[in-house]
Amino acid sequence: MKMNKKRKFSSYTDIRNIVFFEVSIGITANTVLLLFHSLTFLLRHRPKPLDLTIAQLALIHLVMLVTVGFIATDTFGFEGWGSDLMCKSVIYVNRLMRALSMCTTCLLSVLQAIMLSPRNSCLAKFKHKSTHYYPCGLVFLWIFNMLLSGRYLFSVGATSNVTSHSSVYVTESCSQWPISYSFRYIFLSLVNIQDISFIGLMALSSGYMVSLLCRHKRQFQYLHSTIFSPKSSPEERATRTILLLMSFFMLMYFLDCVIFLSSGIVWENSPIHHCVQMLVGSGYATICPFVLMSTEKRMIRC
Repeated sequence: MKMNKKRKFSSYTDIRNIVFFEVSIGITANTVLLLFHSLTFLLRHRPKPLDLTIAQLALIHLVMLVTVGFIATDTFGFEGWGSDLMCKSVIYVNRLMRALSMCTTCLLSVLQAIMLSPRNSCLAKFKHKSTHYYPCGLVFLWIFNMLLSGRYLFSVGATSNVTSHSSVYVTESCSQWPISYSFRYIFLSLVNIQDISFIGLMALSSGYMVSLLCRHKRQFQYLHSTIFSPKSSPEERATRTILLLMSFFMLMYFLDCVIFLSSGIVWENSPIHHCVQMLVGSGYATICPFVLMSTEKRMIRC
């Protein structure tokens, strides 16, 4: 059964090339974005939390795409891992980076909403506090997600020679073993609560930023008595970019959920399902740096 599955995966050469092309493009773009915003944060006299947030998001996506490359290499039969430690490490880091990607994207949206808020709003008092409490929030998110993703260290292991119907295919060399109902219920509850909370925060902050942009546009048109849209400020361009990023993230998130839920009904756990899930799962990490770089005039000149 193992050799048949490997033969099935190796026959999808077009999808295999697309997966590796997507991963290589994403790694290159996130490396450039990480270096740019890391240097900006270190060399700027008054560093902004947004620079550190974007740098962290680029680092998370860079590590995630590297692990996707390892998973794709093993899935398509190029090189087996052959080690239980390697299996646990790659899957654990990949799931951890996926969770941190959502948290950091949400944090980026909330920070931009705070920075864009007017002086008389209730969020204005958080502008100065965000600089002090921001590192504590980052540490909390990392520790919480490291603990939450720790279940993969116990439920994932190297595939044995004996085929087990209770195991779930992860890669060619790695399988997920069943855990007790109580632990599975606790972990799924925590993951769902986290996902719903961060998706809700993204929606609220995005709606708030849209309302601020619309209000600013109406005020400008009223004062200047013109129907022509004003020239956008750097803050407005950055806000529109982050709104585009939020929309794309939610689209890819829900698409990934649909593919995951339909795996046992439509796809029947076929090789094409795993390939499509890999493409969708790493799509946001690949497109994200290009969206963020589109507002950086210095990077565009380079």
